[in-house]
Amino acid sequence: MTADGSSPRRVAPAGSALLCPSAQPDAADAVVIGVVDHAASPPEVQYLDEPTPVTPELLALARPVRPTEVYRFAASCQQGACSHWSGHDCTLVTRLVKLVPVASLALPPCRIRGDCRWFHQTGRDACRRCPLVVTQNQAPSEAMREAAAPGKPG
Repeated sequence: MTADGSSPRRVAPAGSALLCPSAQPDAADAVVIGVVDHAASPPEVQYLDEPTPVTPELLALARPVRPTEVYRFAASCQQGACSHWSGHDCTLVTRLVKLVPVASLALPPCRIRGDCRWFHQTGRDACRRCPLVVTQNQAPSEAMREAAAPGKPG
């Protein structure tokens, strides 16, 4: 493990796109990176020791709710196919860093940091907010709702 808490090895194949840490489960290369703790207020992601490939069986474990209410997924950044892409950066992480308070000064134990689009773009500032990002949050804070709105400039 490196000093910043990341895994020293790459998760994504060499030469591939950086990973989006807030991907959808149906992405071809999606992995689960965490489980949402809804007992925390606000809900917070608890990171897995290792990214876990998405399978139909794993997705079925989330029923009756949507998998994005239970898990956090990572997959290759979709860039231009994503509503948060500016043409050169992810505007979602820019807004998260600007609008959402830090969850913790300590970096979470993330296993995709070396391949993470958000980390490569904004560094530790993204990591300190990342545990608060719940893809399907039924009651997001106003700051999180504003940060998640696609199409807004960062």
